[in-house]
Amino acid sequence: MIHPLMQAVEESAKREPLADFHIGDTVTVYVRIIEGDKRRVQTYTGVVIGRRGKGMGETFTVRRIVNNEGVERIFPVNSPKIAKVEVVRSGHVRRAKLYYLRDRVGKATRVKDKRRPTGKQAKQAEDKKSASAEPVAAGA
Repeated sequence: MIHPLMQAVEESAKREPLADFHIGDTVTVYVRIIEGDKRRVQTYTGVVIGRRGKGMGETFTVRRIVNNEGVERIFPVNSPKIAKVEVVRSGHVRRAKLYYLRDRVGKATRVKDKRRPTGKQAKQAEDKKSASAEPVAAGA
């Protein structure tokens, strides 16, 4: 249990939520870099292999392959250095942590894409969304 004062401080320091991403998604993280007097934004694209923590201590790990070498970077969710997170591809996984990707090379590191409804299923899903989005009369 967290102390109420700590909770109040965390709530005031929390930032608006980043993009809605999950484990297995391929994301591009835009990181603010300060080099002397210059500021720039650097991108880091890879697969989210884990999320941990809660509140101000929540982090996520992104893994990518550079020069046939696996590189992982841990980002704090509430860091002011993260400009934004963009979901490139949604992945379908059945694990909370994808540490098994560390042992794989080449095509074996791919994660399946989430299935998107097609044809008739897509139309039905779209109709459900629009029906639920319609405002309901207050007097009815």
